[in-house]
Amino acid sequence: MSIGAEVAAHLPFLRRYARALAGSQSTGDAFVQATLEAALADDELADSLRGGRVPLYRAFNKVWSSAYLEVDDEEDTTSHYGRSAHESAAQDQLKKITPINRQALLLTTVEDFRPAEAAEIMGVSESEVETMVREAIEEIERETTTSVLIIEDEPLISMQLEDLVRSLGHDICGTAATRTQAQEVVADKTPGLVLADIQLADGSSGLDAVDDILAIDSIPVIFITAYPERLLTGDRPEPTYLITKPFQEDTVRAAISQALFFGSSRPLD
Repeated sequence: MSIGAEVAAHLPFLRRYARALAGSQSTGDAFVQATLEAALADDELADSLRGGRVPLYRAFNKVWSSAYLEVDDEEDTTSHYGRSAHESAAQDQLKKITPINRQALLLTTVEDFRPAEAAEIMGVSESEVETMVREAIEEIERETTTSVLIIEDEPLISMQLEDLVRSLGHDICGTAATRTQAQEVVADKTPGLVLADIQLADGSSGLDAVDDILAIDSIPVIFITAYPERLLTGDRPEPTYLITKPFQEDTVRAAISQALFFGSSRPLD
């Protein structure tokens, strides 16, 4: 497999990591582009990328750590899945948490690297990664609690998510197994966060249900799906927070914390 083909296979996930880390699609993509440009200019770096995801993410983290780019993107001023409208607030929030802690958290949860792999990517020890993850979660969970809507058609998964959300100190404003049920919940109370599956019970789409909600207000959204390839295509704006089923609870916990950290969370009444 060529270097280009190998990098291309991991690129959608690197873009997901960059978006979550930066809190903005335009800024995250700018760092991904800078990483690829660095690889093109350095044969030794390009050869190292043959090793899979770890060296690719290591190369990205070197670029991320070297500078932070402020990118203006006219396209990015319109919210899609609760992302772009929060960019200004996200940059303010970035000042409140150590960036290296946030990297460790995302690498070991959302990106599902083992602590040892995250340590290699970041150039630190495994014990340092574990400390950073713990500190990042503590910092982020100081944020105000919010009300969560769960759009999920599998009852056991819905109950699992309800228990997880409540364990984090958040409220459940409602659950929905179809687009229509989601509309009914939102008509009564607008949530501060949405957890959504893509394929729902009656054949309706979680994407459409989320679009209905975002037409009312800009709200952070986390997609939890067995079909991530339907969103990680590069053909349309992609969600910042996308978790693959079957999921680890720590991954959902980290995504909720990140989404509320960057989003405009709505306090409980």
